[in-house]
Amino acid sequence: MALAVAILLAVFVLEAPWTWLVVGLGATIELAETGGLTWWSKRRRAEVGAETLLGRRAVVSADCMPIGQVRVAGELWQARCAEGAGVGDEVVIRAIEGLTLVVEGG
Repeated sequence: MALAVAILLAVFVLEAPWTWLVVGLGATIELAETGGLTWWSKRRRAEVGAETLLGRRAVVSADCMPIGQVRVAGELWQARCAEGAGVGDEVVIRAIEGLTLVVEGG
């Protein structure tokens, strides 16, 4: 956007030698912005997959005695809790077996 504004200023408003200076400044701003945004987008790796759930806390939605359901990050998962947990209890995800989370009281 800065380059486009600089070119419009150079063509319609400014006189030489200011035209080249403004276009150069606009191009420099565009390059710096592109480089900064590229660096910012690569600063950390995306976390994907069910393995990212390990260690997170979940809230029991259906009694886990020993099989039930928990809600994690807005998603409903089937869960198994050996010691049992009631609705509303907070549990910690310890393992994943297929599509079932193994949880324990938190």
